[in-house]
Amino acid sequence: MTAQPVVRFSTSTLQPPTPPPASPGRHALVDRLAERILALAPARLRVAIDGPTAAGKTSLGHELAEHIVRAGRPVLRACLDDFKRPWKDRHRYDRESGEGYYRNAYDYDAVTRLLLEPAAPGGTGRCVLCSIDPLTQTDHSDVVTPAPPDAVLVVDGVFAFRPEIDRHWDFRIWLDIAPELSVRRGAARDASWAGADATALHRQRYLPSMECYESEVRPQRLADVVVDNTDFTRPRVVRESR
Repeated sequence: MTAQPVVRFSTSTLQPPTPPPASPGRHALVDRLAERILALAPARLRVAIDGPTAAGKTSLGHELAEHIVRAGRPVLRACLDDFKRPWKDRHRYDRESGEGYYRNAYDYDAVTRLLLEPAAPGGTGRCVLCSIDPLTQTDHSDVVTPAPPDAVLVVDGVFAFRPEIDRHWDFRIWLDIAPELSVRRGAARDASWAGADATALHRQRYLPSMECYESEVRPQRLADVVVDNTDFTRPRVVRESR
């Protein structure tokens, strides 16, 4: 008997909660996205979910993974936040300002070498789903998760379409929400650890970093699907390439 495919997650301690049961409209949209991805090829695929902070990228990644597994394909789940540069090196570069966060926070060489190249159709399949744990700063770069020949890698994170890694994606999803909604959602999400500084953190660092990204890269134009995720219960496709 063939084993049922499963979703493989990283060893990161930053594990957002499982999203609540989806509304009928949301379920239909995720199913539509999964069908498009699965129709691309029977070999390994690499899917990116990008968008502003707190747009709902991680939740969509989890939902999409479950739909793909139910269709019979194994899934690896990763987040770009698990490939940030270690805090011990923060004295080397500006990571505090919006522009500094955009230019310096993420280690794209590690993303490429440890995750995206191994997950390619012709790659080794020896994928590392977490480089540096963003909470404990533990180095997990020696923890390998095998990607079967038909695996789908689903990665969420801001700046996923940057030129350093954009060429590696087989399918790109952009979740769109208004800047002020990003600030409100992000501040509410991060209040447990950032406290009263949460709103300022999002308005002064994360929002300007996204402005840099959109100005330089224009990521929406690179997406295969753009989804308005203002209302979690009623996400809406606003543009779709064929």
